[in-house]
Amino acid sequence: MTTKGSSRKQVIIPMSYDITKEFIKDSSSHVVNINRALKAIKSSMIADFIRVEDKGIVIMTNIVSSGSDLQEVEKYVKNSLSSDVDKVSLARLSQSKSYLKIVSIPLISEKTNSHISLDEIKDILKNNHLFNNIILASKPYIIKMSPKSDMAIIWIDIWDTQTGSNAKKIINCWFNISSYIATVRSTNMNPGVPQCRNCWKWGHIAGVCHIQGAKCVRCNSPHLSEHHHHFAGCCKANNKINPLRLETKKGKPYPHSFKCLNCKGEYQANSNDCPFWKHCFNKE
Repeated sequence: MTTKGSSRKQVIIPMSYDITKEFIKDSSSHVVNINRALKAIKSSMIADFIRVEDKGIVIMTNIVSSGSDLQEVEKYVKNSLSSDVDKVSLARLSQSKSYLKIVSIPLISEKTNSHISLDEIKDILKNNHLFNNIILASKPYIIKMSPKSDMAIIWIDIWDTQTGSNAKKIINCWFNISSYIATVRSTNMNPGVPQCRNCWKWGHIAGVCHIQGAKCVRCNSPHLSEHHHHFAGCCKANNKINPLRLETKKGKPYPHSFKCLNCKGEYQANSNDCPFWKHCFNKE
C-alpha cells in the first residue's frame, strides 16, 4: 500500500537555507500570489500554506500537483527570488512510501542454522531481479508469524512514485529463498509500538498526546526540535560565561552528545541505537 493524504499533496522546492529564511517571512503573501497564478492557468489546485523543511520550502496543497501546476509554482518562486534564482532547485513532488511484506520466509536460515539475519535479508533483496531499482526507505524488519512459529514475515518500506508503480510491479510475485517459495504482498504501514512525534515517548501517537506544546527530540526541553540551537542551554549563545559560547548554527554539527529521554543513552530520542526503537516491532 502506498502512503496517501497530505504527504502526497505538497510541492517541494529545494533552496539554500538563507533564501528559505528570507522567503518564508512573507509566506502569507506568497500563498495568495501562488493561488492567483494557478487560477490564471485555470488550475484546480490551491496552495494552503507554506512550511520550512531542511531541504527548502514545502507548499501544502488541496490536491496532488500536475506537471503544469509544478511549473507555475516554480516560475512564481523563481521570479520572486530573481537575484538568487541559481540557489533554487526544480520544484518536485514528494516521494511516496509503499509498504510491503514478504511472507513464507523460514525463520531459521539453512546457511547458518540460526535465526535469519538482517544482512541475509538485504543480500536476498540485493541479488533478486524482482528488487532491481527498488530503494528501501528504511531497514527491513523481521517478525515471527507467531511466538511458536518457525516462519517469519519480512516488512519492507520502499520509496515509490505517487501512483505506487514500483510496488505494483512486485506485489503478488513469487521468488525462491533456498528451498522455500516466498511471496511479496501489499500491506499497511508496519505494525509496532508507535513513538509520539510530540513528546518522543513510546506507546502513543502525537494525535493523542496529552502534553501541551512539543518537546525537543534532542534535549527533551519544551521547544520544537528544529529550534534546539536557539533555545537549548547547551547550544544557544551565552555572553555571560568565559569563554563566550557562540550559538550552534543550524546545519552545523552539535558540539556535544545528547541524552535519550527513554533509555538515557547518548543519542537523541528517535535514534535507532535506542533499545526501545530496536524492539518496537517485536511481537513478544
